[in-house]
Amino acid sequence: MGFIDTINADIKKAMLAREKEKLAALRDIKSKLLLEATSGTGEVSDAAAMKIVMKLYKQRVETHELYVKEGRDDLAAAEKFEADVIGVYMPKMMSEEEIKSEVEAAISSTGASGPQDMGKVMGILSGKLAGKADGKVIANTVKALLNN
Repeated sequence: MGFIDTINADIKKAMLAREKEKLAALRDIKSKLLLEATSGTGEVSDAAAMKIVMKLYKQRVETHELYVKEGRDDLAAAEKFEADVIGVYMPKMMSEEEIKSEVEAAISSTGASGPQDMGKVMGILSGKLAGKADGKVIANTVKALLNN
């Protein structure tokens, strides 16, 4: 069963269970997938679908943090719930130790010696770790290792 089929099945389950909040999050995922399909070749690969899900999750988390900072707990709770629903469909992320070992390998393979070589290292890692790790975590790890 493909990713889109899984989303459709879960939408049906949420409709039958009358779970409005969960249904809203799932419909948002489906709408973004359909938008991607109509703007491209008509088919959405699983890799593209994972990128979309990660983007939606990140948006929800950032909005949740913003609402918490502004004292809007009612809206923050809704965003947190939707982020949790979307988080179920995200790919498994790499641990910080795994990211660190990948960064060390990329640094040694490129011969990077300082912060000026960050672009070389990030170029390799951004393609290799796409969908497996957050870009900010990768960049911070690269900076830390190159500054030492």
